[in-house]
Amino acid sequence: MALTVKTEWNGERVTGRARAGALKGLELAAEHVLGVSRQLVPLEEATLERSGVASVDESSMSAAVSYDTVYAARQHEELTWRHDAGRQAKYLEQPMSTEADTVAALVRSSIRKALGS
Repeated sequence: MALTVKTEWNGERVTGRARAGALKGLELAAEHVLGVSRQLVPLEEATLERSGVASVDESSMSAAVSYDTVYAARQHEELTWRHDAGRQAKYLEQPMSTEADTVAALVRSSIRKALGS
C-alpha cells in the first residue's frame, strides 16, 4: 500500500516572521536596558539622562543603547567620582550584565509571538 503525502513549505514566511519577531524583541530589550540605565545614570541637570537612546540595526540584527554628551563616556568610566545616592559610574555596563536574562526573555517572547506559538 502506497502512502502519498502533500506538504507545503513555508520556510521563507516562517523565517521572515521569526526575523520580524527578533527585531521587535531587540527593540523591547534595548528600551528595557535604557530604562534601567536611566535609573543609575549620574544626575545633575538630567542632560546626560535625556541623551540616552535605544536603537536597532536591522541589517546586522543588533541593538544598542547609548548616551550622547561630551562627558558620557568619562562619567561612565570614572570610578572615583562621587554621585548622588542610587547614581553611579558604569551606569550602562551594569544593566547590560544584570538584565541579560530579561533581554533574552524579551527576544524569545517576541519571536514566539511572531511565530504564533
